[in-house]
Amino acid sequence: MKKLEYTFKTDTLFKMLFVKNPDLLKQLVSELLAISIESIEQFEITNPEMPPEAMGDKFCRLDINMIVDGQRVSLEIQVKNEGDFPERVMFQWARIYSSSLESGGDYKNIPRTVIISIINFNQLDCKEYHSEFRPLEITRHEQLTDKMTLHFFELDKLPKEIDSSNKLLLWLSLFKAETQEELEKIKSMEEPVMNKALNAYNSITVSPEFRELERLRTLARHNEASALRHAKDEGIHEGRHEIIDLLKSGKSPEEIIKNYVIK
Repeated sequence: MKKLEYTFKTDTLFKMLFVKNPDLLKQLVSELLAISIESIEQFEITNPEMPPEAMGDKFCRLDINMIVDGQRVSLEIQVKNEGDFPERVMFQWARIYSSSLESGGDYKNIPRTVIISIINFNQLDCKEYHSEFRPLEITRHEQLTDKMTLHFFELDKLPKEIDSSNKLLLWLSLFKAETQEELEKIKSMEEPVMNKALNAYNSITVSPEFRELERLRTLARHNEASALRHAKDEGIHEGRHEIIDLLKSGKSPEEIIKNYVIK
């Protein structure tokens, strides 16, 4: 099988494709939130920018933030489990929610805030590929508020066989795809929206604009990995010297392990 150079999970491609094709993003969001596309009257991307100077920043995140019928909605792709993912999602929700309160505004007017995370690893101990969280009372399951919703779509849990009539699974299959054959299988289903998404994918992956942004993004990833390796090597080097100095001072190995290594 031919591995894809870029997938729908590639964050630069993800952001560029859907910013340049908001009609596709609207279709995707309607499936992820299980609302009819015809019912969506307000749809606006609030962070369409992708400045080249930010691509080299390791802290730059390429989420897509939207206003959907008054709701604040943030859509993100997470490829690797870097730890503390639920806490990071909660922080993202809190940041968007709190920033929605206008100066002098009433708390009751803060809009509903929804975080949608499409993740390429198993985060939750369940078999379902979609999980939705809201604040509930733990015994009565009474909802405290509808202004907080967190959606997790775990790609590893998708069924192997997908019905072409299930638009949500077709979209998620696009994100899961790692090979050209997988994309061709989706294309063969002749679903117009999927073919439009695939055409947009093919167009963007060969564009000079995307190639340059991805080059800067890749460079940032390499620089971050190099910095982490250097910090680890420096830590090991300094630790060895510290242990040698302790041994020279007369400390026994057992005492060093007990008082300086095990904390």
